[in-house]
Amino acid sequence: MTAKIPKHPLVPGKPDSFQVSVLGMGTSPLGHAYGTPDEEAGLAAIVEAFNKGINFYDTAPFYGGGSAERLLGRALKKLPRHEVFVTTKVGKYGPGQPADFTGPRVTRSVSESLERLDTEYIDLILIHDVEYVDDLKEIINDTLPALVKLRESGKVKYVGFSGLPLDAFTYILDRVPKGTVDAVLSYCHNTLNDKSLIDLLPYFAEKSVGVISASVTSMGLFTKQGALDWHPAPKPVLQAAIQAREKAASHGVDIGTLAIKEAARPQGIAVTLVGMRTPDEVNTDVQIVLEALGLVESKDAKKEEAAMKDVNAILKPHMGATWVTGNPNNKT
Repeated sequence: MTAKIPKHPLVPGKPDSFQVSVLGMGTSPLGHAYGTPDEEAGLAAIVEAFNKGINFYDTAPFYGGGSAERLLGRALKKLPRHEVFVTTKVGKYGPGQPADFTGPRVTRSVSESLERLDTEYIDLILIHDVEYVDDLKEIINDTLPALVKLRESGKVKYVGFSGLPLDAFTYILDRVPKGTVDAVLSYCHNTLNDKSLIDLLPYFAEKSVGVISASVTSMGLFTKQGALDWHPAPKPVLQAAIQAREKAASHGVDIGTLAIKEAARPQGIAVTLVGMRTPDEVNTDVQIVLEALGLVESKDAKKEEAAMKDVNAILKPHMGATWVTGNPNNKT
């Protein structure tokens, strides 16, 4: 029997929690984040992912101004809805639209997403990048209570938030009752040069919060193609990433493979999200994760081990390097 991506509970310590695949499909590449997507290939990729054991799909109104949600909605018609876990977001709505985290706006946003996804409920609703709010107290006092009401109504099953600065995560979780937040999505903090998310995993477990790790290639920084011009990483990090990519290639190894494998291994992360655009990308990423988990053999294990040693040496001086995003006047 061909190995498939395994599943486990989204929320730690809750056996009745939805069983999510440890590898999730991110749909930001299907929403014009990295160029114009091939929609038919994207639809086929979503179905292929499900056939390989992936049941976790992450999207957002922000991705292509709703186009990624619509595409995912079309694909859902080809899948058993009760076996699929759909995550979308509120707060950020696309180019030219201001971020808005107020209770009435996020409530309306959920209704809009339900329509675009053409589904009766959303499995997980995430506040999209909480650092874009003027004051994090708004997330605590207005946004989360509005989403909890939607959870009580059945329109959403789980509630959470995403963001870059990890101090915003602890600020919010320390100020809301346990059980308010079911899951969080952290990005760019479980990568080849930033492991800071790992240090917080015991904290999230104590809070009974599931952890989704995204942008494990640091928004394209650690890929064969490299970072696009808009990438916000400091220049020394961008340069080190190029050196690391070239060094991995000299071993005959794709640095993206190293990045995904490193991200998929830590215990305590419910889902590792990877953006996928085509069935071929799905099959490649599934193989990488199965190898990382030791479920299938890696024919390039020795080459990857040698490449990883050299890549670590290059990136060590930049370990933990990050950048500022969101509202510069954000108050904690």
